[in-house]
Amino acid sequence: MILERFSEGSSPLHRTDPRVKICIALPLVFSVALSNRFEAVVLGLGGAICLLIYARIALKPVMQSLRVLLVFILLLWIFLPLGMQEDELFRVGAFSFSREGVQRALLISLKSTTIVLFIISLISTSTVFSVVHALHHLRVPRKLVYLAFLSYRYIQVIHDEYLRMKNAMRMRGFRPRTNAHTYKSYAYLTGMLLVRSYDRAQRIYEAMLLRGFHGEYYLLRHFSIGKQDILFALFMSFFIFGIVWLEWIL
Repeated sequence: MILERFSEGSSPLHRTDPRVKICIALPLVFSVALSNRFEAVVLGLGGAICLLIYARIALKPVMQSLRVLLVFILLLWIFLPLGMQEDELFRVGAFSFSREGVQRALLISLKSTTIVLFIISLISTSTVFSVVHALHHLRVPRKLVYLAFLSYRYIQVIHDEYLRMKNAMRMRGFRPRTNAHTYKSYAYLTGMLLVRSYDRAQRIYEAMLLRGFHGEYYLLRHFSIGKQDILFALFMSFFIFGIVWLEWIL
């Protein structure tokens, strides 16, 4: 299944209770996102890198996951320094790059990278089913939990349906171009994908009713918090306090 490329592993972080990792990830992400001091953000980035090492995650798949973020960061470095004219740092021809714009671009780059690394190391090291199971134990509304699980379960099915329809178009000689025929073809593709997704959802729902589904998933296995989970939660709590201390107290 997609989105679970980091969940396969035997590191201590992979074995940590998903409930603990979710409860740690949320304040970590918010503490970094709300920080405006470079010291706090750099501390968070260092902690995220340490968590990746602790989880024994290879560097190559992490960099592949950061590709989309790097495009966003590149756009920031182009437009933010040019959008602020005060306190000029350097000039390239007619373009003036401001010191404040460079500082803001650097801060946003560090914060976004840190947040993504925290999510990879804490959330992505658990399977989607484990994360959904943990959300159920954390008293997240039941309908939201079921919606998240079913969306993940069948998004791959919808993607496979899209690939089949796209291959069928190619076999009939379709080649995308910048013309009205291409736009119309993609509109038909999108419409048929929605129709087939709706029909499949109806069949799945009817199949679930035939199997006795009454709006409740019954869990056969439950989590248990051990000594390692408690120590990890305490250590990460001190780390979060360190970020908050650098941002608000120091």
